[in-house]
Amino acid sequence: MLLYAIIVRALKHKSRHLVLRLHFNHVKTSVWHDTLPKVIELACPHLSVKWNRSDYYVEFPNGSEIWIGGLDDKSRTEKVLGTEYSTIFFNECSQLTYDSTQTALSRLAENSGLVNKAYYDCNPPNKKHWLHEMFLDGIEPEEKQPYEHPEQYASLLMNPIDNKENLPDGYIETILGGLSRRKRERFLLGLWRSSVEGALWSEDDILRLSQPPVMDRIVIGVDPATTSGEKSDETGIIVAGKSGDRFIVLEDLSDRYSPNAWANKVIEAYDEWQADCVVAEVNNGGDMVEATLRTADKNVSYQKVWATRKKAVRAEPIEALYEQKRCFHCGVFPELEDQMCSWEQGKTKKEMGFSPDRMDAMVWAATALMIKKGKKKARAF
Repeated sequence: MLLYAIIVRALKHKSRHLVLRLHFNHVKTSVWHDTLPKVIELACPHLSVKWNRSDYYVEFPNGSEIWIGGLDDKSRTEKVLGTEYSTIFFNECSQLTYDSTQTALSRLAENSGLVNKAYYDCNPPNKKHWLHEMFLDGIEPEEKQPYEHPEQYASLLMNPIDNKENLPDGYIETILGGLSRRKRERFLLGLWRSSVEGALWSEDDILRLSQPPVMDRIVIGVDPATTSGEKSDETGIIVAGKSGDRFIVLEDLSDRYSPNAWANKVIEAYDEWQADCVVAEVNNGGDMVEATLRTADKNVSYQKVWATRKKAVRAEPIEALYEQKRCFHCGVFPELEDQMCSWEQGKTKKEMGFSPDRMDAMVWAATALMIKKGKKKARAF
């Protein structure tokens, strides 16, 4: 819908428009190769457009352009933000920091004859997210003051049921209906999550960076699932680094995978991030975890870890680092942060309705990077 609105605006006046996501590879895959060409074909099938596949923009006959960009690469970000736009669309913006969107909005300054507009879309995260403050609370996220012109901000709740006629048969009932209650509320009903009393983390514990600093060491934490069906647990895959005395979450690649698929995903991330090591829990997979990884890449640097203590005990030293303001997330990771801020000590998977696989993978990565083991106990350094 928002891409269609941008196309209509582009056809009215010669103008420039930008679609931004956190990761360039994600916007290239989802928008450039998939959604944008489909919408153009449906909206104006006889229109002749030019696709610039080196700089990633599409040009219309009247000279209008729609660009795509990611905020995860400094040089690429500087390139796309080096000019002015009539529209900026923040796609999947629950993953973006408020600061990064404000920087991008400084380029919403093209004098094209259009009313300059910014669009945002997301699957709702928690109520403390800057999006909720901006669009539902009506307050500026940094100063926490009401907007002088609240009429300039509007929101629309659009759930899959509203688009049912265009979805595959059984998608809502089979796919979304099979999600846990927590995920159904977010992805099917579009509900914003409230804070959970008793959770180890709160939203206030999570500090953010717009760009990753120079890393001393990078690891990939993995919590493999034992099965790979539609209702299986996810395989937690978290890319994280250590910079000085700071722990930094860089990417969350967790999802439901077959063993070969998660191993290939880990190796792709290992190569892309030039990681130093893969750290994987082997309680349920044993030697098969290493064998699966080495089938994908026999030379991968690998460290196996055993969960000999309860989750809360393993997580507490890492939670302490968050309290000390030594942990940062490079961007926003809604699913990971949702698990961190809603998992309660002592409650079972059945009681919680989910398994905190992303959180476990993050804890393994943080432990490998930030906790030095002595003879008697682990200590933070």
